[in-house]
Amino acid sequence: MIIAIDGPAASGKSTTARGVAIRLGFVYLDTGAMYRAVTLAVLKSDIALHKKEALEELLATLELNFQTENGKTRILLHSQDVTDSIRSLEVTRNVSAVSAMPMVRGKMVAIQRDLAGKNDSVVEGRDIGTVVFPDADFKFFLTADYRTRALRRLKDLAELGIEQSIDEVIEELKRRDEKDSSRSHSPLKKAEDAVEVDTTALTIPEQIDFIVTYVGRKLGERTTNQGDDRRKRKREDVSRN
Repeated sequence: MIIAIDGPAASGKSTTARGVAIRLGFVYLDTGAMYRAVTLAVLKSDIALHKKEALEELLATLELNFQTENGKTRILLHSQDVTDSIRSLEVTRNVSAVSAMPMVRGKMVAIQRDLAGKNDSVVEGRDIGTVVFPDADFKFFLTADYRTRALRRLKDLAELGIEQSIDEVIEELKRRDEKDSSRSHSPLKKAEDAVEVDTTALTIPEQIDFIVTYVGRKLGERTTNQGDDRRKRKREDVSRN
C-alpha cells in the first residue's frame, strides 16, 4: 500500500508522514530529503546545471540510502550521513533549480519507486500523487498559510544554528512555491483525487490522527463493500442453481 503526502515547503509533510508511518507500521520515504541530498552533491562537485554530461555522470554514480536510528530517519549520501547538511541555507536556495532538471527528477523517481514499491510505504514530496505514484492507494495534499509555514521553518533553522527573520523566510517560501509550481517538469500541484488538509490550525498529532483515521475508515468501508459483493455473488449463484 502506498500513502502519498504532497504539499509545499514547511507545510508539515515530513513530520506528519513520519508519524503516520510509525502509527501504521509502514516504511517512511522523505523524497524532499533526497532532492536536497542531490543538490548537496551538485554543490560539492561544483557542477553547473547546464553541463549536462557532468550532471549525468554524477547521477549515474549517485548513492542514496535511508537509515533509521532510535526512531529517526537519517539520509546517507555515498554512505555519509548528510541529514543536517542538506538543511543548510545554500542547499535550500538551490534545491528548486536542481529539482527542476528533468534528468534529476527521472533519476529520483526511479529510486523512489524502487525503495517504496517493495513495502507498505508513506511517501511525501511534491509530485508523489501526480507523477511518482499516480495510482497510490491514498493521496493527501497538505497546505498552511505563509506565516505558519515560516514559523515552522524558523524552528528548523534555529536547531541548525541559523538565524533569519520571519519576513526573509516568508519571501523565500514564496519564491520556492513559484519555482516549484511553475516548472515544466513535474510541477507542484494537488492531484485531483487527493484529500486537501489545511494544517494552519492543526498540531502535528492532529494531522497524523486525521490521516490515520481517514485511511482506517476507508479501509473499513472497502472491507464492508467487498463483503457485500461476496454475499451478493453467493446469492446469485444460489439463485442460478
